[in-house]
Amino acid sequence: MATERRNPNLLPLILLSFIAIASAKVIFEERFEDGWEGRWVKSDWKKDENMAGEWNYTSGKWTGDTDDKGIQTSEDYRFYAISAEFPEFSNKDKTLVFQFSVKHEQKLDCGGGYMKLLSGEVDQKKFGGDTPYSIMFGPDICGYSTKKVHAILTYKGTNKLIKKDVPCETDQLTHVYTFILHPDATYSILIDNVEKQTGSLYSDWDLLPAKKIKDPEAKKPEDWDDKEYIPDPEDKKPEGYDDIPKEIPDADAKKPEDWDDEEDGEWTPPTIANPEYKGPWNPKKIKNPNYKGKWKAPMIDNPDFKDDPDLYVFPSLKYVGIELWQVKSGTLFDNVLICDDPEYAKKVAEETWGKLKDAEKAAFDEAEKKKEEEESKDDPIDSDAEDEDDGDDAEGDDAEDKSDNKDVLDSVDEDVHDEL
Repeated sequence: MATERRNPNLLPLILLSFIAIASAKVIFEERFEDGWEGRWVKSDWKKDENMAGEWNYTSGKWTGDTDDKGIQTSEDYRFYAISAEFPEFSNKDKTLVFQFSVKHEQKLDCGGGYMKLLSGEVDQKKFGGDTPYSIMFGPDICGYSTKKVHAILTYKGTNKLIKKDVPCETDQLTHVYTFILHPDATYSILIDNVEKQTGSLYSDWDLLPAKKIKDPEAKKPEDWDDKEYIPDPEDKKPEGYDDIPKEIPDADAKKPEDWDDEEDGEWTPPTIANPEYKGPWNPKKIKNPNYKGKWKAPMIDNPDFKDDPDLYVFPSLKYVGIELWQVKSGTLFDNVLICDDPEYAKKVAEETWGKLKDAEKAAFDEAEKKKEEEESKDDPIDSDAEDEDDGDDAEGDDAEDKSDNKDVLDSVDEDVHDEL
């Protein structure tokens, strides 16, 4: 019987890995199991306007495990706001990890799937779009132009959006979004445990004035030659070049048979473009031997720059919330995690999303197959007449819906642009 050989150098690494995960500090973890409603507060925001949407507790239409549930938006053209409190903490000298999963079952064409971390004291029953937040993170989709991950940080009362473009997932399956903020002011954004963007708070957000600026006093020297190409002084215009006419008489034209010179005047053929004409003459270009390149003002230290060693710090984080406007409902949130260990976050993602993603994809494919089969069923007898009737009703309903929601959509667009 063969004996199993173990690498003695591997055991300490495995032990260290387990110790690191075991020592991770979990600030908040929500998998929406029994009792979740006692930890979350549904806001009354927009309730008096009859625009507050209801959350469904569900595993969704397709899932890898029907017992694995989250909370899902359930009504179109509605605002959604819900939050949970956790023990107040500061990420000073610690890594901050903010992670959650989101699925857009409705084939989202315009709406958000982001979450927020809030600081200080918040009236959770009034939590809404105007409530100040510290971090807003997650996917946002709207039309063809906006399909990206938002990462907005609040610094000294001002919301600042990440300057880098981070594409988000746009299908109808579950995906895990992770934001990691380190004490050295660097960050990482992961989707499905794969790093999609990384960098520094100093360069990727406009939180502080630039360290270096162009010298406002610098001026381009008068003898600076920034023309890369110049006319060739040796090139000469060919003799007779200017004598070539732009247009010439059409040799194929014939005088009309009914043309009367006495009444119509002397007939002249129409003109056509001269194929020999080459346009105004210009000497050919040559490389400028005195070219010094494009002049740039030298960079100097910005007198307005003042470093902030606590640039990354959020000293009183206390709530996590979801605040959304959705034209089409169906976005499902699950597996919310706030901790200080990226490795623990990866482990959670693998044992939730990673464990179920293949089965979920299979369930989705099966649902799509059934949908296509239903749509392909022939019903030729009264289909045209029914379609016309339905079309008339739909046009009336659409007009009414658009009228009812125009003011809401306008106000929402303004709110979103103000926030970003």
